[in-house]
Amino acid sequence: MDYSQFLNDKVQAIKPSGIRKFFDIANEMDHVISLSIGEPDFTTPWHVRQEGIESLRRGHTWYSPNRGFSELRSQISNYYARRFNVEYNPDSEIVVTVGGSEAIDLCIRALIQKGDEVLIPQPSFVCYEPMTVMADGKPVIIQTKAENEFRLTAEELEQHITPKTKLLILPFPNNPTGAVMRRKHLEEIAEVVEKHNMMVLSDEIYGELTYGKERHVSFADVKGMKERTVVVNGFSKSYAMTGWRLGYALGPEEIITQMTKLHQYAIMSAPTTAQYAAIEALKHGDADIEHMRSEYDIRRRLIVDAFCKMGLTCFEPEGAFYVFPSIKVSGMSSEEFCEKLIYAQHVAIVPGTAFGECGEGFARVSYSYSLKHIKEALERIDRFVNEQK
Repeated sequence: MDYSQFLNDKVQAIKPSGIRKFFDIANEMDHVISLSIGEPDFTTPWHVRQEGIESLRRGHTWYSPNRGFSELRSQISNYYARRFNVEYNPDSEIVVTVGGSEAIDLCIRALIQKGDEVLIPQPSFVCYEPMTVMADGKPVIIQTKAENEFRLTAEELEQHITPKTKLLILPFPNNPTGAVMRRKHLEEIAEVVEKHNMMVLSDEIYGELTYGKERHVSFADVKGMKERTVVVNGFSKSYAMTGWRLGYALGPEEIITQMTKLHQYAIMSAPTTAQYAAIEALKHGDADIEHMRSEYDIRRRLIVDAFCKMGLTCFEPEGAFYVFPSIKVSGMSSEEFCEKLIYAQHVAIVPGTAFGECGEGFARVSYSYSLKHIKEALERIDRFVNEQK
């Protein structure tokens, strides 16, 4: 039976995630070391897990309010005020979602009408472009450059704006490059945003994972930007809670209200057990964040040094837990390099092109794995690179 006659054309045209391709290959092979998935190797801290377990023991298994439990929204509000200097009303400006990805989808669908243009800096996470297409928007890709450490510049932004531009997505700290936008860079972007009367979706899921003395700056903390910004965040990366599937969005009441309406009909509410665990994480999890960030920093420096010694140059990433080395010296495409590497040395990394065409010549390598795991993978990659010379 030909099911294509029944299936949605837009959905059929969307390509599967390039990240999952190499993950699936690795799963079918023996003795593969994977540096392909952006998932913390840490277990969710025990006190957080314990609170989830206790909520089940107490029989707290019912639906939560659509926006999420009031106590959780209050803790999210407190968290953003004390960590990022931005205040949100927990009763009207916050909605709790099933992971950050749902929050991104809700924001795009609440804001975008047919033909509206959405500016998407790339390389970046794989979901922004297909979600825009499914909302009947038009993705407009802004190719960031290695010489700018993959930051978005005000000049690049200005060049891509048209009368149809409605939304800018700011994916920083960035997956896959590790690029970070500091306050001075964000202020330059803010001038362009205000000039052209745009809205911004600021994906800050890696906001706690920045390195060096400067902490992450929320775009909503830049003068005049809170009223123009929907901030997306969650618990997966900073608290090692990927499987709990919990995220949230913060923004103007009028927008959050419409996002909540979509959430009501598509999902109803986020998982109850995960919400109780998240309350504990926000109350008592600052030390957990610092511990994990410190460990990631050690891995970051190790992996950057190793790639540079191999001749696979990469700038020093200042956020998230990825490096984005150039593989151009190999003479291979990103896809070819990664395929040959996994079959020759049983190491899985992701082609840069999985995150946009401008990722050609690069690969994404995650250091959200143990030092032992990373060191063995680096030895295998080094052998592979030397064999190609």
